Amino acid sequence: MEGSINYNLDVTPNYSYIFEFENEFIHLNYKKWMTENWTVAFYYVGVYMAFIFGGQYYMQNRPRFELKRTLIVWNSALAAFSIMGACRTLPEFIHVLRNYGLYHSVCVPSFIEQDKVCGFWTTMFVLSKVPELGDTVFIVLRKKPLIFLHWYHHITVLLYTWFSFTEYTSSARWFVVMNYCVHSVMYSYYALVSMGKYPPKMLAMTITFLQLSQMIVGCAINIWAHNYMATAPPHSCHISNINIKLSMAMYFSYFVLFARFFYKAYLSPKRGKGKKAKVEPLPEEPTAKKIDYDSYPRQRNGVVH
Repeated sequence: MEGSINYNLDVTPNYSYIFEFENEFIHLNYKKWMTENWTVAFYYVGVYMAFIFGGQYYMQNRPRFELKRTLIVWNSALAAFSIMGACRTLPEFIHVLRNYGLYHSVCVPSFIEQDKVCGFWTTMFVLSKVPELGDTVFIVLRKKPLIFLHWYHHITVLLYTWFSFTEYTSSARWFVVMNYCVHSVMYSYYALVSMGKYPPKMLAMTITFLQLSQMIVGCAINIWAHNYMATAPPHSCHISNINIKLSMAMYFSYFVLFARFFYKAYLSPKRGKGKKAKVEPLPEEPTAKKIDYDSYPRQRNGVVH
C-alpha cells in the first residue's frame, strides 16, 4: 500500500500505515467543490438558528427528552473521530516544525497539498463542522441552558473553516491540530459524563484552560503571519489579509468569551448559602434521585476549536 504513494516524502512524516481511503484522497476535487459551494454554509447557519429559537419555543411547555443512550453514542463518536484526527494530523505538524521551522508551519500549505493523510483529515475536519451542530440539538431537546458562547462558536467556526478551505489557508495547520487535540479530551469527557461517570472537577477546569490556550496560540499565529506578510515579498505566505483579520477577530472574541466563562465557572464567588452553592443554579426536575450535574461542564459550556 505504501509503495503506491507518490507525494514528496521529504515534507511528510514517515507514516507507519496509510489507509486506502487516505491514499486515494485527491485534494483538488474537494477544493473545487468547496470553492463552488462554500456559501451553502450560510444556509446551514440559517436552519441552525431557526432550530435554536423555534426548538426552544416548541419545547417551552413540553417535557424534556432524556436521550441518554443517543447522547452516549454521539459524544463517543465525536471523541473517536477527534482522537483519530489528532493522531493523523499531529505527526505532520511535529515533522514540519522540527524539520522546516515556524515559517513553513504557518505559511506553506503542504499539509493538504502534498500530504494525503493530513489532507484527508483536514478535509474531514472542515466538513465535520456541519454535523457538530448536532451538539445544540441535544441542548434544546433536553431543555438545558444554551449560552451565547456555544452557538456563536458553532456558527463562526463553520463559516470560517469552509471559507478558509477555498484558499488553502496555510495557518490552518495549527488550527486543525489544536482543535482535534482539544476536542479529543473534551468529547471524551462528555462521553464519560453522559455515561454517568464523573471525573474530577479539575479535569473540567483543565479542558477550559486548554481551550483558552488554543485561543491565545491562534491569536499569536495570526499576529506572526501578519507581521511576516508586512515585511516579506508578496505571495510568500499562503494566507490572505482578509483571512487573517477574520481569524484574529474570531480567536480574540473566543478568548474573551472563554475567559469570562472560566472566571464565572471556577473563580467567581459562588452565590447562595454555604461553600457548595452552584454557579447559575438550574431548576431540578422531580426524579427519584437528584444528581449534581452543575459540578460538571455540560455541552452548554462551549464546544471550541
